[in-house]
Amino acid sequence: MAPQQIWLITGAASGFGRAVTELVLHKGDVVIATDRSPEGLNDLTAKYPSSHLLVLNLDVTKHDQISHVFARVKKDFGRLDVVYNNAGYLIVGEVEGTSPDIAHALFETNFWGVGGRLLNVNSMSGIQGWAGVGYYSASKHAIEGLSESLAQELDPEWNIKITIIEPGAFRTSLSSTGLVKTPVHSAYAKASLASAQFRAFVNQMVHQGADPAKAAEKLYHLAHLPEPPLRLPLGKDAVSTVEGRIEHLKEIVAKYGSWSHDLEFDL
Repeated sequence: MAPQQIWLITGAASGFGRAVTELVLHKGDVVIATDRSPEGLNDLTAKYPSSHLLVLNLDVTKHDQISHVFARVKKDFGRLDVVYNNAGYLIVGEVEGTSPDIAHALFETNFWGVGGRLLNVNSMSGIQGWAGVGYYSASKHAIEGLSESLAQELDPEWNIKITIIEPGAFRTSLSSTGLVKTPVHSAYAKASLASAQFRAFVNQMVHQGADPAKAAEKLYHLAHLPEPPLRLPLGKDAVSTVEGRIEHLKEIVAKYGSWSHDLEFDL
């Protein structure tokens, strides 16, 4: 039987965070569940003792709150085995039509909220940008770059493993409570444009997507792998996106790779 693990989960009151929180508690592990709206976890605090569940208020854009949470974890438990970074939200809007303050707020939550085992919940939008969610995709690409760089910088003796989780569409609250829509920019109002089609897709997301509870089982298994992958696309659409990206890049290199064969200085 695996030893009891201590998890810190951000965005624990809804979506993937909620699904993983419920599963980890069911497995008998300890959860420090954080959220900007911790009252969404009241049913779990009534069900589990404080020795297994500690609920804390946390806005991942507030550095003082982050410091307080880690200090509380150290005081109450003395260690931390898994950090599950899940807090984030989605902005639907053309890049040209999204105000700088909205874009800045998105990056504060989706990118700078990133902080054993470090599981950074990202998106398949970190693999490929999509029309209509330019700033969201940019924040997800930023997580990819930061996580990959950090994984290379960590001293192997620390035994810290990082995995970037890249989910596709799942039936979570992201498509409703975690969604910000900006007004349609006049230059992109044509229904035939890709961003308009994506807006129509988002309206149906609440009724589509895979099961987050089943994904939580895979993520729990991931946290116990001795050598986890750096990236984990999750969902058939995410796997398809990665495969398509690989083929696209291979085609570019095959067609234009020779352009780089003679760029050295002449001796």
